[in-house]
Amino acid sequence: MSKKLTPPPRLPIPAIPEIGHDDYKKMLIKLQIELVKLQRDVINLGRKILIILEGRDAGGKDGAIKRITKHLSPRETRVVALPKPSDRQASQWYFERYIAHLPAAQELVLFNRSWYNRAGVEHVMGFCTDAQYEEFMTAVVDLEALLSSSGIAVVKYYLDIGRDEQKKRLKARRDSPLKQWKISPIDAQATKHWKDYSRARNAMFARTHSMLSPWIVVRADDKRQARLNLIRDLLVRLGYPDPDEALLTPNPNIVFAYDESYLHNGMIAP
Repeated sequence: MSKKLTPPPRLPIPAIPEIGHDDYKKMLIKLQIELVKLQRDVINLGRKILIILEGRDAGGKDGAIKRITKHLSPRETRVVALPKPSDRQASQWYFERYIAHLPAAQELVLFNRSWYNRAGVEHVMGFCTDAQYEEFMTAVVDLEALLSSSGIAVVKYYLDIGRDEQKKRLKARRDSPLKQWKISPIDAQATKHWKDYSRARNAMFARTHSMLSPWIVVRADDKRQARLNLIRDLLVRLGYPDPDEALLTPNPNIVFAYDESYLHNGMIAP
C-alpha cells in the first residue's frame, strides 16, 4: 500500500512591516517620479506595455491603479475596466472586446480586471459554461505568448487579501457614501463563495503561469505596502534608463512570482 503523502509544514508567515502615513507619502512620490521616467522611455522607444491587475473583490486594484497613473501623461496612459458584455459581445470570440484595447506604440495600458474574469467570477458564478472555461484556459497562454512575440510586454499582478480583511473592506464600502459606486451584486457573494474563489484562483495560477507571462502575487492586506511594492516590482520588471536603484528593492515577502509552495505555506491566503 502506498504511503499517504502529507502536506509540507506551514511556516510562520513573514510579517508585513507597517509604514506611517508621512513616510508612505514621501516614498510614493519618489516612486511616482520613477514611473514618469519609465513612461518617458516608453514614449521615446515606442514600447507597448500591458499591465493586468486581478485579485479578490476589494483587493485594492482601484487604489493601486490610481497611484500608478496619477502623474503619468493621460495621452499615453489608459485604464480599461470593461462592463458586463452586451449580447453582441457575448456572441463574439471571447478575447475580441479586449483585443481592441491593447496598447499601441508609446502606450501603457492597465486592465482593471481582464480576460481572467472567465477564470474567476464567470467560472465561480456560473456565467460561462464548462466548455467556455476550458477553451479559455487552453487559449490564454498561447494568446499571451503571441502578444509577447508581437512586442507587447505583459505584466500580471494578483492582489491577494485574507478573508477577514475582505469582510472589513466590503463593510467599509457599504458604509461609505463616497464608495457606493463600487458596490455590486457580486460583492454579496464574495465571502460566501470564498473557497470557490480560492479553488478558481489556484487553478488559474497553475494553468496560466508561464515563463513568458508569470503571475506576480501581491500580499495586499496592508494597502500602503502593497502599492509601494507593486510599483517597485513593476519598475524593476520593465526597466528604464537612470533608475534610482536605492528605491527599487521590492520586499519579497510582499510581492513575489507565483509558486505552488506558496499555496501551502500561507503566503497566499487559503
